[in-house]
Amino acid sequence: MRQILFLMLFSIPFLSGYAYEERNLLENQADVARLKEILIPHQKWVPYPKYTDRAGWDSLTNDQKQMLIRRGEKYLNYEWKVIKATDYLEYERSGNRKIMENPNSSNNSAIAELAIAELAEGKGRFIDQLINGVVYTCEMTSWALSAHLPVQHSKRSLPDYREHIIDLVAGDVGGMLSWIYYFFHDEFDKVDPIISKRLYKEIKERIMDTYMREDRFWWMAFDYKGQLVNNWNPWCNANVLQCFLLLENDKDKLAQAVYRTMVSTDKFINYVHSDGACEEGPSYWGHAAGKMYDYLQLLYDATGGKLSLFSNPMIRNMGEYISRTYVGDNWVVNFADASAKGGGDAGLIFRYGKAIDSREMQEYAAWLSRDKKGVVITSGRDMFRTLQCLLYSEEMRKTQPVHQTPAITWYPETQFCYMKNKKGFFLAAKGGYNNESHNHNDVGTFSLYYNAVPLIIDAGVGTYTRQTFGKERYTIWTMQSNYHNLPMINGVPQEFGSEYKATDVVLNEKKKQLSMNIATAYPAEAAVEKWIRTYRLKDNDLEISDDFVLKELKKENQINFLLWGDIDMNTSGRVKVTVKGQTVELSYDASLFTPSLETIKLTDPRLSNVWGKEIYRLSLTAKKEVKKGRYVFNVKAL
Repeated sequence: MRQILFLMLFSIPFLSGYAYEERNLLENQADVARLKEILIPHQKWVPYPKYTDRAGWDSLTNDQKQMLIRRGEKYLNYEWKVIKATDYLEYERSGNRKIMENPNSSNNSAIAELAIAELAEGKGRFIDQLINGVVYTCEMTSWALSAHLPVQHSKRSLPDYREHIIDLVAGDVGGMLSWIYYFFHDEFDKVDPIISKRLYKEIKERIMDTYMREDRFWWMAFDYKGQLVNNWNPWCNANVLQCFLLLENDKDKLAQAVYRTMVSTDKFINYVHSDGACEEGPSYWGHAAGKMYDYLQLLYDATGGKLSLFSNPMIRNMGEYISRTYVGDNWVVNFADASAKGGGDAGLIFRYGKAIDSREMQEYAAWLSRDKKGVVITSGRDMFRTLQCLLYSEEMRKTQPVHQTPAITWYPETQFCYMKNKKGFFLAAKGGYNNESHNHNDVGTFSLYYNAVPLIIDAGVGTYTRQTFGKERYTIWTMQSNYHNLPMINGVPQEFGSEYKATDVVLNEKKKQLSMNIATAYPAEAAVEKWIRTYRLKDNDLEISDDFVLKELKKENQINFLLWGDIDMNTSGRVKVTVKGQTVELSYDASLFTPSLETIKLTDPRLSNVWGKEIYRLSLTAKKEVKKGRYVFNVKAL
């Protein structure tokens, strides 16, 4: 049952633990006694004006004020969405998450927009509708999502009134409502003191008391035994920390709670490779390293800078990963469940870069928002990020926009490699292992971009359902190695599990050459002794070679390439791929392979919104079965 719960909770269970290192960076900075000395009491650390400080809010919102007010006005007549019991039950009945999540998200967004609009305007116009949202939320049995509720003792997706669950959204709601309590409890008291009392009670019981009492939530990782520690950890801990910092005024209790979050968050920092790469991909950077930054910034502010990890090289590496992963024109390197589109939250990237003194990140953030006349003020239930955007917007607006990545970026522990040549090629290749967070069976795969356009691609992932994180995960085509740019060896694809990994991974920077043995990513049925996949990015082209030795012959090898765009296979041994006026040609030995092209229709909007109606799988099937051989493929620009 524990394994099933992990699968449902955005993760794949029970890693070998090979990434984990007992750094304990936070715990080494302060214990409970030290925290009692350095934590600033009674919310005096908060860097934003009080609600009644209208001059302060006029200054903070500046030319964004009217926009924030207009966003809130859209919700003055908002009809609060009812989330029915059957909406929760639909998750276990069909796997559909959205039927519960969409109205819940709509309500939470309304609350956040109303609160920010009232802070900006300060006339009380949004208070009544804000109270409606707050009281409605307090009446909900649970703030957690249906997809995450099976961690309850009932194992069901209907909220159980007998226990509270802290998941990503329950934490977000707790954090948002804590800020609303901080800013508006006096205003609520003018209407009816029970509103603030109820709000305080619900945050305390659902988040604060639950966090201090429970050890069983997997993301806490207090008793680390080799399990995965992913974005859930800093995300939830950042939210819990906000609740305590904003509501707890007992010095002893506050220090104990903050230290507990430090012990838990250390587990995430211990788990991440010191090279700083986000194995979940850039789409998750904002939830992983980005949420860790939020957590660290809160600690920094709440201690007046006396507790800080911002000078640590690993924290810097984790930040600069996001700028290195950007290819251009809104395309990013998208291993695992990450989307191929998106450059990241510019405001968050700027703030992280400011904290660690990274010009690269600050200038990249300014570059992302260069056409938007400064920072875009984020909306939604993450009020801390909205407030932080306002705090840093003017400084970001004055920053020179620049994005320039090195010719080679190498993450030796995570085994991600990005290389560029003068012809406009951007190659992204990976080693790794088949139990990474949000894992796809993709050891040794690559993506190729030409003039910032992807042509040989990683499809990404479809809309999340119960099946995505259940036992059926690897029946989904996007998760399988045979739908990545990899071989089927003896007709066998890669297998899921920590033991299935790249070995003998070597980067030759001078030659711009990455090689690895991917035989170790395949199960015994593949009967492969060695399969050396090598990528060499030359001045004018990319060479891909496979040198292999098989133990026995079972079935013809098949080399797969996932392609996007217009495909021309009219010339033997050559495949032309054209996207947005950019063309590359993939050549192969026609005497060794029989080509075939599969059209993959994309009906899932999460995929079709990126790639359109279809993508293609080019399969080169060996004409002969041989125990030892060498395959060479070449890609050049036309």
